[in-house]
Amino acid sequence: MNWRITASFVVLCLGLLAVLAKGFGSNPREVPFMLKGQAAPPFTLRALDSGMRVSSEQLKGRPMVINFWASWCGPCKMEHPVLEWGAREFGQQAQFMGVVFEDTEENAKQFLSQMGASFPQLIDVNSGVAVSYGVAGVPETYFVDAQGIILGKHVGPIDPQSLAEWMQKLSAGTATAKQ
Repeated sequence: MNWRITASFVVLCLGLLAVLAKGFGSNPREVPFMLKGQAAPPFTLRALDSGMRVSSEQLKGRPMVINFWASWCGPCKMEHPVLEWGAREFGQQAQFMGVVFEDTEENAKQFLSQMGASFPQLIDVNSGVAVSYGVAGVPETYFVDAQGIILGKHVGPIDPQSLAEWMQKLSAGTATAKQ
């Protein structure tokens, strides 16, 4: 009887160790991204400034940088100048777009009047596009190649170096597709 208790305890400890080892080997903040390498979900949204409809279909053939953000998001405020720089620096290589997430138009417009808006900002009224892209929180930035395939995403505020690295990946994908 005593050996059964000991054996059960050993098996339980080994199982617990296996779970802990697997958990310690990964980033607990990293969320699995199932859309990498998949076609970007299509969308049609209204531009915040003009009210015109903007469709992902209109942009096919050109890489896209899609940033989901909100005026109430502190990290979005830190990130916005980087995206403004990126749109100026890399706007010839890719179409930058902001998508307002879980926010009011009035607050988003006020944010942009203070922070700048050099690239299109779209309003996702019911968060349908955010859901289809798998947005877990803001800010999140998605990188879509010219064929409409999601190369990846950046979770949290993006820094200039990371944005430049993603732009190199987008450019490499476009060059490969043209060959």
